[in-house]
Amino acid sequence: MRGKQRYYCKSCDFHFTINETAVPQENRRPHEVTIMDLAQQLGISKSTVSRALRGHADIHEGTRKMILDLAQELDYQPNPLANALLKRQTNIVGILVPEFRHYFFPTFIMGAQEVLSKAGYNVMICQSDESYETEVANVKALLRSRVDGLLVSITAKTDNFDHFRTVMQKEIPLVFFNRVCPELDTPQVIIDDYSGAFQAVEHLIEQGYRRIAHLAGPVTLQVSRLRLQGYVDALQKHQLPLDQDLIVYHDLTEEHARICTRQLLDLPQPPDAIFAVNDPCAIEIMLIAKERGINIPQDLGIVGFSNDPISAIIEPSLTTVEQPVWKIGEESARLLLEQMEQPTVEKRMLATRLIVRKSSMRKG
Repeated sequence: MRGKQRYYCKSCDFHFTINETAVPQENRRPHEVTIMDLAQQLGISKSTVSRALRGHADIHEGTRKMILDLAQELDYQPNPLANALLKRQTNIVGILVPEFRHYFFPTFIMGAQEVLSKAGYNVMICQSDESYETEVANVKALLRSRVDGLLVSITAKTDNFDHFRTVMQKEIPLVFFNRVCPELDTPQVIIDDYSGAFQAVEHLIEQGYRRIAHLAGPVTLQVSRLRLQGYVDALQKHQLPLDQDLIVYHDLTEEHARICTRQLLDLPQPPDAIFAVNDPCAIEIMLIAKERGINIPQDLGIVGFSNDPISAIIEPSLTTVEQPVWKIGEESARLLLEQMEQPTVEKRMLATRLIVRKSSMRKG
């Protein structure tokens, strides 16, 4: 057949051809113009083209114009991965967060991204869905992407930090924020969780509440432990008894917060106020209380932590401890950029602010 290779079988005295499956034109990968293509077409060296494209002064102006004109004509696009390997940097920062369900981490990312973008960095975002295994996989993926640095908040289940030790061994700048890693001496940005919790509980005491419960977070997290300690110390300062039945730990999910709230309200002597480890938890407490016909704040005072936007619009409005989330993102990004220039183990703590609203105003 015309255009095909013909074969001959001596055993059967038969001529034949082999049908080869052609790759459909639409499935063929389009050829990307390379520096070598430009060099071959112009009859000059690859290094001359490369230097001209990078703006080196040792290239004759006429040669430079010829190269740039052809590059524009053929739509030459630099290969960012090749450039990254050459420079040993990608201008990409990885941000690893435990969840996206609540406003804290998306707001943090926006604050950090604003600072990083101005510094010429792109952001690669991963979320672990409160899974240790996913967190480990995310770290490996970010390392394979050759990120120049990492901003990390760990999951509530993380109790092994070897994957972060690997990051440190590779000398990749690493900054923890909010949920930090207590075993590693690394830069971090946190808020004054202890002081915020102390002020929240002291406010409840000043409003006349005496049997104050704490719906705490996982003990694996430093933020939970610090807020618990603030609660305990405020009670002790005002000589109120510490009743272990009034301290309940939950996994930071709304479903478990509802279970823990019912547990507290079903006590023979239920609390007259509850300090919650965060606002989503506090809002679940409010919803359960309303279901039971409990008057807020007269019968039950409630204080949250974080100043989630919904805390101002729920009825009654929620007293809470404000975290400067956007600023945490900005400070974390700035600290990471500083680590890229001069590694340190600096730890920055930002102040909190108690915002008093209706949910705790028993005295008006």
